[in-house]
Formats: sequence, structure tokens, C-alpha cells
Amino acid sequence: SRVTLLTNPIHPGEQLEVAESQRVAATLGISLQYLQVRTPAEFDAAFRAMNDSETQGIVAVPDNLIMLERTRLAEFAKDKKIPVISGWNEFAESGGLMTYGPNSRKFFRRLAVYVQKIVSGEKPSEIPIEQPSTFELAINLKTAKSIGLTIPPTLVARANQVIE
Repeated sequence: SRVTLLTNPIHPGEQLEVAESQRVAATLGISLQYLQVRTPAEFDAAFRAMNDSETQGIVAVPDNLIMLERTRLAEFAKDKKIPVISGWNEFAESGGLMTYGPNSRKFFRRLAVYVQKIVSGEKPSEIPIEQPSTFELAINLKTAKSIGLTIPPTLVARANQVIE
């Protein structure tokens, strides 16, 4: 019933993600704590705020800063027995409970195609924008066990990646 949304305010799309999260939380009757981190040093204050609010879950909106600190965030959550989810599979690989989103490795390979087109002389404004067409679910069963959660077998069966 008490979830923390952890974001980096300079991340493009952050405002839209926050607004949608607030809308869904209100619909579900969930109290949503909104915390921003701009630097690695700000994570300590965010951890204290999560402790003070007795958060029961964390949604970490992925960006470079969140991903840089993902192991530290996962360890904090594991120590407090709080499930933490994010959108890039590396987060689950680093100890987060679960991720659902585009495969970032594939995403960055596609980014290289864009760079090649630009280096070859194409105008960036003439290159069509691509959006992810597939999303992957990664579940870290080791983390689930360490925080005392049982993931339903039907959900595990649907995962693209299971970390045991």
C-alpha cells in the first residue's frame, strides 16, 4: 500500500512517467512517495526517506544514474526486504527483484545503427524514430527468496529471463 517511485528528474520523459504512476497509484489506492535523485550522493537521503515512510515497494525509473547505482539500490532493498522493480533487465541481474521493459542491450545495438546512418551522411531529422516493439520480463528468484516472496509459477513461466 506504500510504494516509492524513484526517479532522476533530468531523465527525458520523467514527468510523464511520474504523472502516469500517480494516476495508477490513485486508481489502485496506493500511497505513492515520489523521490528524486540527481547524483549518486543523493541516494543516501532517498534511502533515509524510504526508511522513514516505511515503503513497501520501490519502482526505480531506469536512466543512466539509476542504472549506475542499481546494485546499491538493490542491496538497500534486499536488506530492508522491500521488492524493487525497474525497466531494464540489467537491474534484475544486479539483484533487483524484477524488470519489465525493452531489452537495453538490443536497444543500444539499434542506437549504433543510428550513429552509422548519421556518420554516413544522413540527416538526423530525416531518420525515422523507432520505439521498442518487444518487452521482456526478468525475475530474480534469488532476490525473491531473500526478501521472503514467492513468485507464482505462472509468472515465472512467462519470464524471458529467470535468475536463480
